[in-house]
Amino acid sequence: MSPHETLDEPRRDLGVALIGHGFMGAAHSQAWRTAPAFFDLPLAPRMTAIVGRDAEATRAAAARWGWQRAESDWRRVVESDDVQLVDICSPGSTHVEIAVAALEAGKHVLCEKPLANTVAEAELMAEAAERAAERGVLAMVGFSYRRVPAITFARDLVARGAIGELRQVRALYLQDWLVDPEGPMTWRLDKSVAGSGSLGDIGAHLVDAVQFVTGRTLTDVSGLLRTFTTERPLLGEVRGLGGTASSERGQVTVDDTALFTAEIAGGALATFEATRVATGRKNALRLEFSGTGGAIAFDLERMNELEVYDAGAPVDQLGFRRVLVTEPEHPYTGSWWPTGHGLGYEHAFSHQARDLVTAIAAGEQPTPSFAEGLQVQRVLDAVERSAADGSRWLATAP
Repeated sequence: MSPHETLDEPRRDLGVALIGHGFMGAAHSQAWRTAPAFFDLPLAPRMTAIVGRDAEATRAAAARWGWQRAESDWRRVVESDDVQLVDICSPGSTHVEIAVAALEAGKHVLCEKPLANTVAEAELMAEAAERAAERGVLAMVGFSYRRVPAITFARDLVARGAIGELRQVRALYLQDWLVDPEGPMTWRLDKSVAGSGSLGDIGAHLVDAVQFVTGRTLTDVSGLLRTFTTERPLLGEVRGLGGTASSERGQVTVDDTALFTAEIAGGALATFEATRVATGRKNALRLEFSGTGGAIAFDLERMNELEVYDAGAPVDQLGFRRVLVTEPEHPYTGSWWPTGHGLGYEHAFSHQARDLVTAIAAGEQPTPSFAEGLQVQRVLDAVERSAADGSRWLATAP
């Protein structure tokens, strides 16, 4: 018997179905495996089903990660009585159909970011979520980085006034996996499947993180997008899902790099860079928030740390101070290891599962909601339109 249960009060099961078993499927599977062991959850998540197009690969994923059964049609799990939550980790082109069907069937939904491939699709999803919420059916977008303890703590410090009046934000997400022009095509480079490139894939994380930490939205943007390699070798199987490279080449229809500036509600300014061609950078997400009373800096490559600058300190003591975010008093960390024993990339997904299950049990709207996901989608869309129209400023609201 779980330590979370008594003979008198067993926890109610929450059957989870995962759609997709790629990179994000692995991260979400790890979260559903570990969150119940480390957090006192009010419901008992059950890894009921995993769904993928390739039956053999899906069965292998189910066995590897501990899912009870493998399915090849997502409609079966949406209609299944033993599934209460549908977790969508499939490509962006599939999000709207699966999410709307699941919500209409009375299933709670967790959907990976960005919410959809277009604003119109995101609007349909947000509308479906709003209707579902009236029946107690809840939906959340998977912006996992806001649940890195140091980023959550940065939000708390800004809310307390630790940096005074916000003036500037610098946000960068640097990767280099597309530096080689002979790197093969994948579905992430096909706009019809992925929606956009660096902008939507990693730039979306920056937009959400900045708005989350500051508590303010981006109101206007001016952007520039660039595709440095326009053709790449095709793999032997469809859409880069496996196989060996062939002599044929496919057209890259998304951006490699996105640069944009933004105005933040209240008057602060922000600069953003999201790129997959930053040579030597593997997964460098960097945030800096500057205000009249101080500053905060974060680097995902040192994800258990924050740099905090107090402009009110004595002149001979000025400088950024390193804060190790591993104390029990810090967000989430008290449920894991002793002080100083850091967390990793996968823990943010466990925190996401913890927060979602807690919200579902309480009947409260989890965050970020589909409405918040739609707002991020509108920011991305405004950047893309600005870039296409010569980098003029565009409002992010409809």
